Amino acid sequence: MSALHRDGYLVMPDLLTPDTCSRIRAELTPLLGPAGRDPYRSRHIRRLYGVLHNTRATDPLIDHPRVLALLDRLLLPNYLLSQLEVVEVAPGAPARPASYDDQRYPLARPRPALSIAALWALDPGTTVTVWPGSHRWPSRHPATPGAPLTPPPGSCTLFLGTLWHGRPPQSAAPSLTVTAQYCEPWLRTREAFTLSPGRQVARQLSNRTRRMLGYSIHPPDTGLVDGMHPSRLFS
Repeated sequence: MSALHRDGYLVMPDLLTPDTCSRIRAELTPLLGPAGRDPYRSRHIRRLYGVLHNTRATDPLIDHPRVLALLDRLLLPNYLLSQLEVVEVAPGAPARPASYDDQRYPLARPRPALSIAALWALDPGTTVTVWPGSHRWPSRHPATPGAPLTPPPGSCTLFLGTLWHGRPPQSAAPSLTVTAQYCEPWLRTREAFTLSPGRQVARQLSNRTRRMLGYSIHPPDTGLVDGMHPSRLFS
């Protein structure tokens, strides 16, 4: 926690075995959409949209106990899963400009992070650019080059939502990552998980994950369905 608050990010190695990385990669790769559907329209980047609707391969990553143990100390109870991304970046992909995940929430900086991203690296070619300590900056854009960060396969890297980060041009082999973004329970999520994947898929998930999808209550009464707790939808 001290390192995370100091730097704005934290790399946790060896959370997944090589065999687990290979299995998840084998399940996700055939589901990737055609290149060019990413926000930058790059022909070197492929994504999987509607992850929970299409596969159960990432389920153990969403509620991994080592990750949730930290999130429990960083966010309010009943925090939500905001977005789940599967991205493959191939050689030749352009750099991604510096940004921070909380930019979509129009609240002045400096302030505590409202969201946390957990980036799972499945391949050795994963590279991120970070500006250590930038989560404490006021509203200003980085004026100096960032530091390269290469999370090893099987690792999970947490990024505070106020940390400036980007991606350098991809020059190594293709890298596949899974990123789960979590946010405070009183915020609107990036994906409407109560609509997709829907209740039938949600029944297959852990109770903790269902709560993070929005089948929960932020006290005193945010999230009611017909005046009742949404968990009754599964009874």
